[in-house]
Amino acid sequence: MNTIKTGLLLGALTGLLMLIGGLFGGQHGVIVAFIFALALNFGSYWFSDKLVLSMYHARPVSETEAPELYAMVRMLSMKASLPMPRVSIIPGDTPNAFATGRDERHAVVAVTEGILRILTREELEGVISHELTHIKQRDILIGSIAATLAGAIVMLANMAQWTAMFGAGNRDDEEGGGGGIVGLILMAILAPIAATIIQMAISRSREYLADAGGAKVSGKPYALAAALDKLSRASQAIPLEANPSTAHMFIVNPLTGRSLLNLFSTHPPVEERIARLRSMRPV
Repeated sequence: MNTIKTGLLLGALTGLLMLIGGLFGGQHGVIVAFIFALALNFGSYWFSDKLVLSMYHARPVSETEAPELYAMVRMLSMKASLPMPRVSIIPGDTPNAFATGRDERHAVVAVTEGILRILTREELEGVISHELTHIKQRDILIGSIAATLAGAIVMLANMAQWTAMFGAGNRDDEEGGGGGIVGLILMAILAPIAATIIQMAISRSREYLADAGGAKVSGKPYALAAALDKLSRASQAIPLEANPSTAHMFIVNPLTGRSLLNLFSTHPPVEERIARLRSMRPV
């Protein structure tokens, strides 16, 4: 169901892009905005592992340095039918984790020092399985596509704003009864909001899928549910200094408590995620 929802939401982003492009940019405007957004997001997608790992000072670890963690990731990767990803540890007490990399053969699983301290082995297996599912489902690629479409929409909206400011809609006003400039202004305001809401909804759908996939790989949905409960409470007690642009990558939102609306949240409510996991049968 969430896979279908992701497809529909990506379709909605594409439709919104074509709609606003047709309204004030035409086919040429859509193509230009899409190319610019694609160029901006391509680098982020291709170098995502290096960028985000550097941002959080993640340190690659070998099997000798972290034998238990390394063995766990290898065992779960085999269960998920994935190549062994690189393993990194992020310094700090805040418990959290994420996966990055442009494909299965360039993937990294990163965990904080804090998560290694507070989770049991079974709970950590659930978290690692969740992250491996993100890799298997190519969620970095899906997120990059969504970001590209949303970015193109924002660029077109900015074009509309400048067009309205400099009065390019006056001719439309005279011919169409005054809807030209008003329409441009409304689109410039509403289109980026709509694009952001859809992009965040895609992110939330992928989290539900990663939870379900993680529970299947580890065979321990209750342990993953317990881990999410611990991580959610701990992330509020020990906040992580996270960049909002990377918040969607973490297993629990590092910006918990700062978002005013669930519509603009990168993650579903933890309570709902836990309830879904607890409704699953252990394998």
